[in-house]
Amino acid sequence: MPELRRDPIYGRWVIIATERAKRPMEFPREDDPPANESDCPFCEGHEGKTPPEIMAYRPSGGAKDGPGWWVRVVPNKFPALQTEGDLNHRGEGVYDWMDGVGAHEVIIEGPAHTHQFHELEAAKAEDVLWSYRERILDLKKDPRMQYILIFKNHGKAAGASLSHPHAQLIALPMVPVLVKQELSGGRQYYEFCKRCLFCDLISQEINVKTRLIEENEGFVSFAPFAGRFPFECWIVPKRHESHYENSPKNILVQCSGILRSTLKRMDVVLKNAPFNYIIHSAPLREESMASFHWHIEIIPKLTQVAGFEWGTGCYINPTPPENAADYLRRAVDSGASTGHGSR
Repeated sequence: MPELRRDPIYGRWVIIATERAKRPMEFPREDDPPANESDCPFCEGHEGKTPPEIMAYRPSGGAKDGPGWWVRVVPNKFPALQTEGDLNHRGEGVYDWMDGVGAHEVIIEGPAHTHQFHELEAAKAEDVLWSYRERILDLKKDPRMQYILIFKNHGKAAGASLSHPHAQLIALPMVPVLVKQELSGGRQYYEFCKRCLFCDLISQEINVKTRLIEENEGFVSFAPFAGRFPFECWIVPKRHESHYENSPKNILVQCSGILRSTLKRMDVVLKNAPFNYIIHSAPLREESMASFHWHIEIIPKLTQVAGFEWGTGCYINPTPPENAADYLRRAVDSGASTGHGSR
C-alpha cells in the first residue's frame, strides 16, 4: 500500500509509492531506448494489455474493452495511489501520514499512436475534455477524495513513458500545497479589492495585448507576466467558474478549440518540444469560489530546474513572456490556429 507523508515544515504531502519501489540502478536514464511501438498498450486492438476500462466513448453497441473507441479511460497499471482501503490517518511525534488511498487513471486520447491532441478532429478533442469532466464528477462522489488533478506529460523529458497521446488523473485525499497557494493568492486579492483576481487579470491581458496569444468567445491564452519557464502559457475561462467539472458543454467546446490552437502554435514554434499541461480546479468539497478560476497551465520542458530553483523556489526564465507570446501569436501565419475567433 502506498503512503502519503506530510512534511511538517512546508506542509506538503509526498506520495511514497511503495508499489513502484526502485533500487538505484533501476531509475531510467535519458538515453534509455524507446519502447517498441508495436507493443503499445494504448493502441486500438491492444485493449487486453491494459486493466479493464472504466469508461469509453465508442459507437452504441460496441463491446467493452474492444476496438472502435475514440476516448478510453483505464486504471493506471502502476498506480501512485490505490482506491481500496481507508485513510487510516496517524501520527508519530511531529510526523503525520496516512495510507495512500486515491485514484490514478489514464485517459487515452485516441486510438492512433501518433495523433497529438492538437491534431484530433474538433469533436474528438472536445470529447477528451468532456471525459475529464465525467471522471471528476464520478470520483467526486467518493467522500475520501478532496482534490483531482488532470495532467498530461508529452515527451520523455516531460515524464511520458509511452508516446501514445494520453493524459492522467490522480484523485487525492488532501489539497496540494501549490493549489492552496493559488487559492490563497486569489482570496487575499478578493478580500482587499472586492474583485476576482482572475477576472481582472484576463481583462488586463486582453487590454495590454503584449502577452496575449489568442482569445475566443470563452477563453484567453496568454504568457503569464511572471512565467516560471520559457514559453509557459495559461488558458483561463472568461466565464467566472472555479470548478472545471461545472463547465457546460459549450464552454468545453470553446476550451478545446483554444487548447488545440495553443498547442499547435507551440508545436510550430518549438518543434514538438516536450511539455506538461495541468488543470488546476477548485477543491472538490469547496462551494463555488468568488476568488478563483479553474485554468490550464502549459509548461514546455526547454530548461532544467537546477540547484538555484530547488534551493529558493525562484525560477530563472531566459525568454521574456512578451517575446514568447509574440512568437506564438505569429505562428498563426504557419497555419497554427484551430480555434474559433483566434487572433
